[in-house]
Amino acid sequence: MAHHKSSKKRIRQTETRRLRNRLQAKTARNAIRDLKNETEANAAAKAMPSVIQKIDKLAKRGIIHKNKAANLKSRLMKRINKMLATKTSEVTVLTKKKTTKKAPVKKADTKRSTKK
Repeated sequence: MAHHKSSKKRIRQTETRRLRNRLQAKTARNAIRDLKNETEANAAAKAMPSVIQKIDKLAKRGIIHKNKAANLKSRLMKRINKMLATKTSEVTVLTKKKTTKKAPVKKADTKRSTKK
């Protein structure tokens, strides 16, 4: 147990900061989890900026390392872009008109013979 007044205050401050950091980190983790579980591509793309903002705040305040923040954002962006890409490819497949292929027309040989 601390005996000095400043030591007791330091313990109180540390506990307050620890609880605040835990709350912020847990909130960001929940937002990341919800974003990963999102199946709708547009909804995930709309939620992405707020999640990135939370991750950046954690890194700025030193709760997580800046490289971890960059890795989290990178993985999330890859996931969202992949969802958007598959969605657009599905849309193009559905809207693409079916065309019938015509048989290729054979061209006449236009090269002259080199024999004399």
